[in-house]
Amino acid sequence: MTATAFVNGRVLSERGFESDLSVIVEDGWIVAVLPGPAPAGAQAVDLQGRYLAPGFIDTQVNGGGDVLFNDVPTVDGLRTIAEAHRRFGTTGMMPTLISDDVAVMLRAIGAVREAIAAGVPGILGIHLEGPYLAPARKGVHNPDKFHTPGEDELDRIASLDNGKTLLTLAPERFDDATLRALAARGVLLSAGHTAADYDRLRAAFANGVSGVTHLFNAMTPLGSREPGGVGACLDDPNAWCGVIVDGEHVHDASLRIAIAAKPRGKIMLVTDAMPPVGGVNEDFVLYGETMTCRDGKCTTASGTLAGSALDMASAVRNTVQRLGLPLDEACRMASTYPAQFLGLGDRLGKIRPGYRADLVALDDALAVQDSWIGGAR
Repeated sequence: MTATAFVNGRVLSERGFESDLSVIVEDGWIVAVLPGPAPAGAQAVDLQGRYLAPGFIDTQVNGGGDVLFNDVPTVDGLRTIAEAHRRFGTTGMMPTLISDDVAVMLRAIGAVREAIAAGVPGILGIHLEGPYLAPARKGVHNPDKFHTPGEDELDRIASLDNGKTLLTLAPERFDDATLRALAARGVLLSAGHTAADYDRLRAAFANGVSGVTHLFNAMTPLGSREPGGVGACLDDPNAWCGVIVDGEHVHDASLRIAIAAKPRGKIMLVTDAMPPVGGVNEDFVLYGETMTCRDGKCTTASGTLAGSALDMASAVRNTVQRLGLPLDEACRMASTYPAQFLGLGDRLGKIRPGYRADLVALDDALAVQDSWIGGAR
């Protein structure tokens, strides 16, 4: 098979963005990163001076292209959502099911299994956000769906055998033995929509919970004498944090403080995207209620945030422009770190030999110009 060489760009390496490098791809995988022009015989892709970063990986995608995963838990629904997000540089995602009935959860798991088997580009697994959450921190979730699962139900939600399973839960609703058992089965556990205090969340981190879903939102806040769930995550060097950098969910200063507090590599960008991302409609229906998205903000009629209208390219731009981080670090927060969180950091999230050629090209305004999954444009 003829090699493809990505040339004349600024390539994200371990040292930052570097010019005068050629990224050589064969059969969908990066085989070399070499100084200088494309080797003889390679088909050149001229990046025209653009930035070349690893494709973005979004671990929290509720919908896109006017499709909500809860409403269309099918292969076709997943294909539409993934296509909508690829134009914003997302080459890998965890389609996210908001708290729903067990029957819907099982259909969603089956759809993800079938989509991965069929090679639908970009589907890495499933994110079940609930329904094992705290009513006191429900956000836009329907508390009528909340319950504590039995062993048989946990077996079924851990049944995805060809992709990753991420489960957002309120750890105070589980004993530590159950958390450990789920983690031992390969389920990634994230605390979210939780009323857990500092001590309970630190104990959960010691018993299989990996981090928190949308840090600051729907959890107990950081206070002077009660550090809460936010304090527990910031204080634990191993806990991962997903953050929504849209200027609506969290104040920019709070995000800068969190980034300064955590070890580098433990904060990753997520969108919490809803159907309007990559779609044509500003409104969508969740739990029978119409949600509106105006000026980048999705809310219920009463003003409760209902996910976001954020895409990953905008999250990267906001991280640079609003938070003041360098572009290379913002790109790692959108690719390298989520890949590592999912346990896929040995083959996704970097531009280096042995990694899949999931790539995104950005212009100087940090707008996506092209993306590739497994080397395919």
